[in-house]
Amino acid sequence: MALSPFHLAFPVHDLEAARTFYGGLLGCPEGRSSDEWVDFNFHGHQIVAHLAPELCGESATNAVDGKGVPVRHFGLVMDMEAWKQLADRLTGTVDFLIEPYIRFKGEPGEQATMFFSDPSGNAIEIKAFADIGRLFAT
Repeated sequence: MALSPFHLAFPVHDLEAARTFYGGLLGCPEGRSSDEWVDFNFHGHQIVAHLAPELCGESATNAVDGKGVPVRHFGLVMDMEAWKQLADRLTGTVDFLIEPYIRFKGEPGEQATMFFSDPSGNAIEIKAFADIGRLFAT
């Protein structure tokens, strides 16, 4: 069964900063927009940055694998090679909340992961599995 694209709307403090980050740095093509919001194609998914500076800021964290994972975050599951390429491209360009590493090593949920924030403080996780069939492994 093919996956349906998801839709996610989130607050940003500045639409031009969002365009630079999502469109420029992450390479997400821009879709429709207005003076209040802008759509991006996030690897086939529709994300929408809405101008709402009063809602931007840091989020609480929970401990996962000994690291402070932002509770409020969104992201992608990529194939391992694409993940490695993105991690290499982002290293030295973004301030990672959690540096790229392998989480749950040797366990059923072993995965590559990294966390970083957009300019408005929205946390993003990009992860990958050597075997995508292990995505929901317990």
